[in-house]
Amino acid sequence: MKLVCSKSALLNGVQIVSKAVPNKTTMSILECILLDASRGVITLTANDMELGIETTIEGNIIEKGIIALDAKIFLEIVRKLPDSDITIETDNNFKTTITCEKAKFNIIGKSGEDFSYLPIVEREENISISQFTLKEVVRQTIFSISDNDNNKLMTGELFDINGNELKVVSLDGHRISIRKIELKDNYAPRKVVVPGKTLNEISKILSGDTDKFVNIFFTPKHILFEFDNTTVVSRLIEGEYFRIEQMLSSDYETKVVINKKEFLSCIDRATLLVKEGDKKPIIMNITDEKMELKINSIIGSMNEDIDIDKNGKDLMIGFNPKFLIDALRVIDDEKVTLYMVNPKAPCFIKDEEEKYIYLILPVNFTTVS
Repeated sequence: MKLVCSKSALLNGVQIVSKAVPNKTTMSILECILLDASRGVITLTANDMELGIETTIEGNIIEKGIIALDAKIFLEIVRKLPDSDITIETDNNFKTTITCEKAKFNIIGKSGEDFSYLPIVEREENISISQFTLKEVVRQTIFSISDNDNNKLMTGELFDINGNELKVVSLDGHRISIRKIELKDNYAPRKVVVPGKTLNEISKILSGDTDKFVNIFFTPKHILFEFDNTTVVSRLIEGEYFRIEQMLSSDYETKVVINKKEFLSCIDRATLLVKEGDKKPIIMNITDEKMELKINSIIGSMNEDIDIDKNGKDLMIGFNPKFLIDALRVIDDEKVTLYMVNPKAPCFIKDEEEKYIYLILPVNFTTVS
């Protein structure tokens, strides 16, 4: 094999597929990136058997061939080469020469025939959404998946398609995040649970362009994302997702409308007094016209008043400040509305159309005068 391509094209391609190279594996071939120039295009592939990424790059194929190269070494070599054309040449013993201007590397590759190709996904049932929308939806929900593997379903996000609506749901046992998006067409009902890792990696690759689209295809066991010159295939998480409908009550005793930026800044300041790992709640004392925010910790205490519009009863309620911060950071509205029932019931932060809903469970606290 012999090919020539620009450093920028090669580096971009290698960085994209590297996201599917496993950190630890007993199969050394999976630590490699497959460089395939056997079919008239230059294709880069990585696959950890759960997530696979393939992308094509521009270049000149002088001699067709295929080779698997150690991903870490290959990435570092390409990253540190001059900004010029790179030539990659292999011989029958998998010895690979990478040349750029006066720099020349010789590394030993592996047979491309041993590489685990991406599973074949029939491109039949699909939905199409803009790269911007998918990137935003992931940003606005991914923080409330669980990082604990004890319940696999909590480590993924539910994609619930019904008619012209896509609902994305994540939860970790303490909070729920929901985003609803209107699709351009109507689709048959479908529910799948996509691993959080897959969505995290995809959101890093997406350009976020409103004019560029992602086609998403489904099979019973896999989901495929196709955009630009890149294909991402991931296993789905099997099992029935949690029934959250009964938790999404519209009843409330206290409704608060508050300036989001002020509210977020105040909570952020309060957390200065909380050491990492210290589970000190922020207490919200809601009365007419104002909300007093208080926090007490070993370091000290803080209280601050914020103007609010309130309907309903006075209320004192405590929350994990991080959960409030996570939700508020991804809401773009100038004002947010909180719906609460009592100090033991969940708080809802949602807009009128319910395009976003954030449910946060309160925490117990003791009041100190």
